[in-house]
Amino acid sequence: MGISSKKFNFVITSRQIWEETHLGSNIRDMARVLSQSHQVLFVNDPLDWSTVISQKSGRAQLRSEFLAKHQGQRLIQDGANLWVLSPESVMASINWMPDGAFYDWLNRYNTQKIAHEITAAVKKLGWDSFILINDNDMLQGFFMKELLQPKVSVYYLRDNFLAVDFWRKHGLRLEPLLMQKVDMIASNSIYLANQAARYNPQSVYVGQGCDLELFDSNKIDKIPADLEAIPHPRVGYAGALTGLRLDGALIETVAAQRPDWQVVLIGSTDDSFPVERLKALPNVHFLGSKTPQQIPAYLEGMDVLINPQKLNEVTIGNYPRKIDEYLAMGKPIVAVKTETMDLFKDHVNLAENSDQFIAQIEDVLQGKQLSTPEARIAFAHEHSWENSVGDLMSAIETRFFAKALPKK
Repeated sequence: MGISSKKFNFVITSRQIWEETHLGSNIRDMARVLSQSHQVLFVNDPLDWSTVISQKSGRAQLRSEFLAKHQGQRLIQDGANLWVLSPESVMASINWMPDGAFYDWLNRYNTQKIAHEITAAVKKLGWDSFILINDNDMLQGFFMKELLQPKVSVYYLRDNFLAVDFWRKHGLRLEPLLMQKVDMIASNSIYLANQAARYNPQSVYVGQGCDLELFDSNKIDKIPADLEAIPHPRVGYAGALTGLRLDGALIETVAAQRPDWQVVLIGSTDDSFPVERLKALPNVHFLGSKTPQQIPAYLEGMDVLINPQKLNEVTIGNYPRKIDEYLAMGKPIVAVKTETMDLFKDHVNLAENSDQFIAQIEDVLQGKQLSTPEARIAFAHEHSWENSVGDLMSAIETRFFAKALPKK
């Protein structure tokens, strides 16, 4: 679906920071595509005192460098219709507090400071109204609708943050209340859209966008040397190696039961991932973290790609962008079955247990594939940001601006 011809102003609030460009970000991608047809103000996640004091080499440093690059300006233009506001206000660090009325009072106080800066920026841009998109922030974003008075307020639900302790402490109470009071909820997975509909009937599925420009087999000149040194067949995974989202035991089972396969893992690890157990297996290879520009060449050198996702509160409704990246390379894929993965069932082998996972890898290696490389590539490219944003705009216009649109 194409992006709307009617022009709107958008304010986007998020816990993502604009300058963190080494990490992928749904909301930054959405902002850029929206700005192709509309005016967009992206509000950088404000720093809190905890970040300023204890993470000088992290977000605070990135923000300092970002401001220095723009001569200290808090409101900068980063595209023809795209502005970024980096709030000057520093938030009180309040997540440690007990949940309840005093937390809400301080949370509203924090939000008032940011809302004041947003209002000033909107005035400076000359906007008389705007649509507010809250990027999955049920904490700092809880009071934004009341304080900013947008024409329409949208809660973008792209992940189940309540499975994470930081968000769960106050979000378990606040997120349902927030979903009830916003005008619309837009979700990137059918599972999350169905969950949100329990609190607000204006819950819509807008799909997931992906930037697949890099993922083109025709652009690969050679396979990286560290991968080329590993014999075939290569069973590969590329992404964050975290125990919260990835089933290390499943990977271990695959490698142990099929020592003739080489399991290649690309990405940074965390303390919860069973690195030592996996390194003990001679056919498991950790190649470390690679830049986004390097990843396609590694995918090209694999015989089959896998997504051994762990099933839990975090992953059950998660849209795995990496599947579209795998498909865009034309590669056969074996993945753990989830409700969201059902979208890919015509092109991705879905397994419900370790035996099925191993058997389906075997089938793929023997040439039994669900679709052709060309069909996989075409399917991946259906999941563009243009299509996702187009669905979002269609939902907004149909529900809130239909009377203002000219009859066709």
